[in-house]
Amino acid sequence: MFKVRTYNQISVKGLDRFPRAHYEVGSDISHPDGILLRSHKLHDEVLPESVVCVARAGAGVNNIPLQDYSHRGIVVFNTPGANANAVKELVLAGLLLGSRGVLTGIEYVQSLTHMNDAAAMSKLLEAEKKRFAGRELYGSTLGVVGLGAIGSMVAEMALALGMKVVGYDPALSVEAAWRLPNRVERMENLHSLLARADYITLHVPALEATRGLINQDVLKSVKPGARLLNFARDAIVDSAAVVESLDADQGLGMYICDFPEPRLLEREDVIAMPHIGASTAEAEENCAVMAADQLMEFLQHGNIKNSVNFPAVNMPRAEGCCRITFSNDNVSGVLGNVLSIFTANNVNVIDMMNKSRGDVAYNILDVETPPSDTIIDQLRQVEHVINVRVLGAE
Repeated sequence: MFKVRTYNQISVKGLDRFPRAHYEVGSDISHPDGILLRSHKLHDEVLPESVVCVARAGAGVNNIPLQDYSHRGIVVFNTPGANANAVKELVLAGLLLGSRGVLTGIEYVQSLTHMNDAAAMSKLLEAEKKRFAGRELYGSTLGVVGLGAIGSMVAEMALALGMKVVGYDPALSVEAAWRLPNRVERMENLHSLLARADYITLHVPALEATRGLINQDVLKSVKPGARLLNFARDAIVDSAAVVESLDADQGLGMYICDFPEPRLLEREDVIAMPHIGASTAEAEENCAVMAADQLMEFLQHGNIKNSVNFPAVNMPRAEGCCRITFSNDNVSGVLGNVLSIFTANNVNVIDMMNKSRGDVAYNILDVETPPSDTIIDQLRQVEHVINVRVLGAE
């Protein structure tokens, strides 16, 4: 029986993925094998030693102490792409709101409560509507920074609207490149993208390398009057630099974001939403289902997909064999030392896979016969081995 502790309100569709015959799931589990959460912050949580994996039902993992968990061999998952359509649709709303005087026009109409004559109101609005005129998206240029699951969908949407699209992503994966429409023009650097784009939309994760990505220096290259959209993470934008650019004669024309803060309020050139990018019933369901499936695949079979701190590993199970997994510091000799223990104890390894990512390595081994507790203890004593799991035969 596997135990999974939940934090936050997890979609029922995700919770229903866990077979009750094999999983105990709830918010009050005392010694869980896995954690399933959304935005709950784990930095100050004392995690039980029993925990081997954490799944975030969402893309960002800044609420999880990744470095500490990696050192403890705890695999952390996220759900990239599960909320992509929800964010894409809100980006569309941001583009439209940033190009037309929709919000200011609505506010003006709502201020006319003193008028009782419909004909007079119509005449007034006909005279005043020029105040809320804007421009069309068709034919303008959208710059997409980050061309992953969401960025590629936004690019495709913009092309369908008749926009020109330029993109920048220094870490573009082969998989993401295949998803990307061929009409997207790749830019060599961020400065050149900002100089070309009428609208800039950000879709990169919050990493040390992307913190303050949009800063005072970068914004010097922005096309005068451009609209900047941030529905990714607040940490990638220096809001003080954005305000400075908005106030400049040749700077940004508007900032549309999902991350309000005091300096952004009461400005007509800022549209700030209350972090609702993934707040749709469909996105929450998709994220919960993906997170639950990834937890189960790891807990039952040791396979890893969409981890942010461990390598992707997927090995079919050899029929009738016992499966053992272990993680270790990514240094030479560890796997050899582990295999020598199996050899010395006449344990036959049928199949195996070894992958590494940064400072950590991960291994799956299918052995012909279940090793004794003594052998498992020997494996745990191998220098640089972080943890060992015995999954048994399927």
